[in-house]
Amino acid sequence: MAKKIVLTGGGTLGHVTPHLALIPHLQAAGYEIHYVGTENGMEAPKMRSVPGIHYHAVKSGKLRRYFSWQNFTDPFRVIAGAIQSARLMGKIKPDVVFSKGGFVAVPVVFGAWLHRVPVLCHESDLTPGLANKLCRPFAKKFATTFPECAEALGKKAEMTGTPLRPELFEGSREKGLRLFGFSGEKPVLLMMGGSSGAQSVNKALREALNRLTATFDVAHICGKGNLEPALAGRQGYCQIEFLDADLPDALAATDLVLSRAGANALGEFQHLGRPMLLVPYPKGASRGDQILNARSLEKRGLCHVLMQEQMNPATLADAIMETWADREKLEAALRNAPPADGTKRVLEMIEEIQRKG
Repeated sequence: MAKKIVLTGGGTLGHVTPHLALIPHLQAAGYEIHYVGTENGMEAPKMRSVPGIHYHAVKSGKLRRYFSWQNFTDPFRVIAGAIQSARLMGKIKPDVVFSKGGFVAVPVVFGAWLHRVPVLCHESDLTPGLANKLCRPFAKKFATTFPECAEALGKKAEMTGTPLRPELFEGSREKGLRLFGFSGEKPVLLMMGGSSGAQSVNKALREALNRLTATFDVAHICGKGNLEPALAGRQGYCQIEFLDADLPDALAATDLVLSRAGANALGEFQHLGRPMLLVPYPKGASRGDQILNARSLEKRGLCHVLMQEQMNPATLADAIMETWADREKLEAALRNAPPADGTKRVLEMIEEIQRKG
């Protein structure tokens, strides 16, 4: 009889992409794989398109740290989702659950606990998110990306890194240069701001192009709807809204990274081994996790950091040039750091917790 695993997580692509790294290994090991997510979240179309995955939708409410009238109704959606999840656990009878976090994971983890199904949770950020804090009493183990998070979560936790898709690092530099229309004579600066882009960084980067293109060819993944028509065809600059299949080639062509500080992206860039300048999302617009992520890497000598509050076209260009000048030291630190790819260890933990029951 095939072993069964339930995967869960949603709300952002960061709660989904590590599953994509694990799924081929789980399938090769003979697992029957079920994914529990929301009906219309971004995890739904992504996971429904993966061959061999059984997708189940449950209700879930968003877990907010701020006032909203939906805070009064969403607890009932969480309760409904927990009931649905408990029924699913009774029907599927999985051997183990792997949760990547996000608001949909809470009812799923609770439903698994009711049926005594062991749960492994993964936390990408330096501090546990609210969903994983709520899941903590019901999980057997936690895997973390950052050592600080493993320490905060206690005996249940182990730093493993983040499961990464190997195909991201199998691209062709030549294809990447052709994609951007670059000759390869200059180093390539790649700016990535996430699927929706990073408006303030986009603006500062574009205003600094006169200075930057003297040294770099600039590849700018700016987010959907964020193209600047006035810069179309500019020498030494290529803007693209979003990359998927071509992303490995883009990464292979990259010599220096400018990015926000989302945990999964940091794991990918760390594994890539290129020098990084990080502009974390400011605390006033988030819970501050990107700032903590970036500072952790900076403390370990793995990147440079520019706070958004100090960023303008001049300071951004200065920081990029300083990071490039420091590239040999940064690359050496990245080579000597603990592995960023946690795929192997997370798979081992999945096996371990179901054996222990």
